[in-house]
Amino acid sequence: MTPVVMDTGVLVAGIFWRSEPHKCVKAWLLGMVSLVLSEAIYREYDRTLHRVKANEGFDTDLEPWLALIRKSGQWVTPTSFEETVCRDPNDDIMIEAALAGRVGTIIARDPDLTVLQRPFGIRVVTPRQWLAKLPRESRRRLD
Repeated sequence: MTPVVMDTGVLVAGIFWRSEPHKCVKAWLLGMVSLVLSEAIYREYDRTLHRVKANEGFDTDLEPWLALIRKSGQWVTPTSFEETVCRDPNDDIMIEAALAGRVGTIIARDPDLTVLQRPFGIRVVTPRQWLAKLPRESRRRLD
C-alpha cells in the first residue's frame, strides 16, 4: 500500500462530490493507498468537512468518515518548519506530514501546494495527474 498525504480539498471534495477527488478517496477506501496525516491535518479535515456540510446544506453523517480517518490513518508527528515553504503557511502541514511519514506523493488541488511541484523531493500532483499514473487495472477499480 502506497502512503500518500491527501490535501484537505481533495478529501472534502471526494467525500461530498463524485469527481476525480472521489476516485482518490475511493482508492484509500479500497486499500490502494494509505492516508498519512498528523493531528493538525485531522483537525483541518474535521473543521473543513463540517464547514462545507453546513454551507452546502448536506445531511451527510461525518462521524463515520472522521472515525475511519482517525482509525485507519497512518499517524505521524511532524516537526514544524522554521520558515514557511508554501505561499500559504497553513499548507505547510501537508509537507511536514509527508516528510515525517517519508511519503513520496501529496495529492492536492490547492494551487499553493501544486505550484511547488517537488518540495524536498515530494511529488505534489493533482487528482487527475495522480489517477493518470495508475495502472489501467487500478483505474478500472475506481470507476
